Amino acid sequence: MTETEHPHGDETDIVLYGGKGGVGKTTCAAAHALALSKRREGDTLVVSTDPAHSLGDAFEQELSGEPTEVVDSLFAIEVDAETGQEAYRHVVEALADEFRDAGLRLDDDDLERLFKAGLVPGGDEVAALEYIARYADAGYSHVVFDTAPTGHTLRLLDLPEVLGETLGVAGEVQRRVRRTAQAAKSVFFGPAAYWGSNSGSDEVVSLQERVGSVQQVLRDPSRTHFCVVLTPERMAIAEAERLVERLDEASVPSDCVVVNRVFENPDGCRCDRCQRDAERHRDRIEAVEERFSVPINCVPQLEGEAQGVDALERLGSYLLA
Repeated sequence: MTETEHPHGDETDIVLYGGKGGVGKTTCAAAHALALSKRREGDTLVVSTDPAHSLGDAFEQELSGEPTEVVDSLFAIEVDAETGQEAYRHVVEALADEFRDAGLRLDDDDLERLFKAGLVPGGDEVAALEYIARYADAGYSHVVFDTAPTGHTLRLLDLPEVLGETLGVAGEVQRRVRRTAQAAKSVFFGPAAYWGSNSGSDEVVSLQERVGSVQQVLRDPSRTHFCVVLTPERMAIAEAERLVERLDEASVPSDCVVVNRVFENPDGCRCDRCQRDAERHRDRIEAVEERFSVPINCVPQLEGEAQGVDALERLGSYLLA
């Protein structure tokens, strides 16, 4: 393999980090992406889809909804939830245009009520889907996603199916209204009523296609890998188990568990607290190894905060060992 050759050909390798809030998903995703960028296999992008963004804090750099270069070959994004709302607003506006074309009068207030009348799923999750669709095949060798806490992630997994059904209904409504409008026009204009009837962009179909493409990407084990992060505590382990079960149900490949912040007592301290904590974490790791059938990566508790490129480089050495 040459220095810039991608291991999966032209396809982007997708890595998603998920788990309970507060277990260190963001630092693990940032460290993983940084380690990948050091391999010089092409550009790497790390994307935070967590509404409570901390990716910029991890890199000690201000980020936005567009790729920002952090270091050579590594770019980062913090997703703007408005992106999800905008994607769905375009669908509602497209439907409203069809209604108006059929002679149904809709003003701005009507459009706003239609937009907020239960059609719109969580903006955060729709935005996450939009960014996966946008960057899964945007020329990056690797894209690493720092997902929101477990509840958000589970809704994200359900969203392609839910949104697909909703858009299917919207598309059928659009087609029926369009046929009605064209039939009425044909009475006056004959065949000319159909000229240019499909010339505009179809927002419903476009979003349907993007949702479908994301569903395929998430379920493709040859290019998508989900890493579940936990800490050596009972609640975090239990929540990770539920997440892995849900990933299996959704046919999303989970092939890594990261046990973060493991206390190893590297200095050999003999005090009761250090001895107790080290033993407890050893027991928890044994429990993790028994409960999960995927590879386990143990990341030791680092001195100080895991912020800045130097700290993330140390962390990445455990994730891509």
